Amino acid sequence: MTSQQIKAYAYSLGFDACGICKAESVNAGEQRHFNEWIDSGCHADMDYMARNTDKRLNPTLLVEDARSVICVALNYYPQTKQSEEHPQFAYYAYGKDYHEVVKEKLNKLLDYIRSCQPTANGRCFVDTAPLLERYWAAKAGLGFIGKNSLLIIPKMGSYFFLGELIIDLTLEYDTPLNLSCGNCTRCLDACPTKAIVSPKVINARKCISYQTIENKGDIDVSISLNLNNRFYGCDICQQVCPWNKYARPHKTEEFNPSQAFLDLSFDKLDNLSVEEYQQIFKGSAVKRAKYAGLKRNLEALKRSKE
Repeated sequence: MTSQQIKAYAYSLGFDACGICKAESVNAGEQRHFNEWIDSGCHADMDYMARNTDKRLNPTLLVEDARSVICVALNYYPQTKQSEEHPQFAYYAYGKDYHEVVKEKLNKLLDYIRSCQPTANGRCFVDTAPLLERYWAAKAGLGFIGKNSLLIIPKMGSYFFLGELIIDLTLEYDTPLNLSCGNCTRCLDACPTKAIVSPKVINARKCISYQTIENKGDIDVSISLNLNNRFYGCDICQQVCPWNKYARPHKTEEFNPSQAFLDLSFDKLDNLSVEEYQQIFKGSAVKRAKYAGLKRNLEALKRSKE
């Protein structure tokens, strides 16, 4: 089993990037960065981020005798977008829940590896375990972590879902890229709530994505007044990023939005019934906010327009 074989099969499954690195403890600098982020409370009410720190900082604890981390990326940049007049959903939520799509492809990759090496043992991860996925993707040479804390893939941009396969095979490893954002601060300057408090540090309590998706309480007035028509999630720090001039539409059918989704104007969302919500968002990541959460978001948008 070679790294080249694994990458070739990953690309045949539709992944847009694949890299491999050694499974080992996270480096001291990143451990310090993560612990400081937690200690400062930037994770807001996402208590799960502060749990299982030992596993989050050492993936070898997730898979017995782990040797390698295979990292993949799948493009989700849409061909067809909502009208700018409609309340805006983040691009990642346009189609089917990415967890299912990426996990299915990763399981096929693991099955292929096992068909070549029957004794191989591994696990697939798509936001399903405490894993610093952007750190591992950068270490595997897929891209670099930008000042907006997202993984940026050169000549491709940042509109990518990430997934990992941790396996007990020793493979050939890729080299991290020697790239950075340089002096660019467009994402920090453009964030309407100033959630990017410093390069690579996001205060979730100020982040529109957190407030409209993960937050289970009311949206603070200071945030709702600066939503910029963002209804579910936010792409502003990606939309202003110069690297995303390279973004090209994805080729994954499951990520295409339905016409009913594209037709969701302010009035349609205001009058959206539970039944319509269930139908339009069946199998969608939008259900994470639940019907009540979407109604709360709409009320916050109303306040921002007053």
